[in-house]
Amino acid sequence: MVTTKWVFEPGHTGAEFCARHMMVTYVRGQFKNVRGVMEVDPDEPEKARVEATIDATQVYTGQPERDAHLRSADFFAVDDHPTWTFVSSRVHQVSATGFEVTGDLTVRGVTRPVTFDVSYLGQWDTPWWEDGRDIGPRRRAGFTAKARVNRHDFGVSWNDVVDRGGVVVSDMIDVIVDVEAVREPAK
Repeated sequence: MVTTKWVFEPGHTGAEFCARHMMVTYVRGQFKNVRGVMEVDPDEPEKARVEATIDATQVYTGQPERDAHLRSADFFAVDDHPTWTFVSSRVHQVSATGFEVTGDLTVRGVTRPVTFDVSYLGQWDTPWWEDGRDIGPRRRAGFTAKARVNRHDFGVSWNDVVDRGGVVVSDMIDVIVDVEAVREPAK
């Protein structure tokens, strides 16, 4: 087994969530600088292992008051739970470029199993700059992961009622993670 280690490039990796708002539209939020690692044997991709961490204190929706509300105990409770984590437990290849990656997602200190539908976007050798000079090339790979979660499963349960029984925030939230990973050099 030849396992390679890939490290998420935080400046080019991010996560997004999408929630239905006021029964009529969608609101999206972002997290930048997502950190993580993957260990993969190209000949046995189903034995891959993935770990990722999101800094929930850095949530951004483009509206400062909403961002502050999301950081509060009503939603993410970042004073007590500043990070979210994902640790894979199973990888299932469903096509040449498609995978189902199941693992434990922890939000607000609550851990639940979640399955992400992952699309492998390819690899490329690229420049690698350190101390102002290109010491590359380094191999990069891209992935997009998507999941739908019920926010109440993680204790994110604040809501309010609007006219005719509607709600301010949907129960189901779409989560999208875009990963650019850099292969660690062989030792």
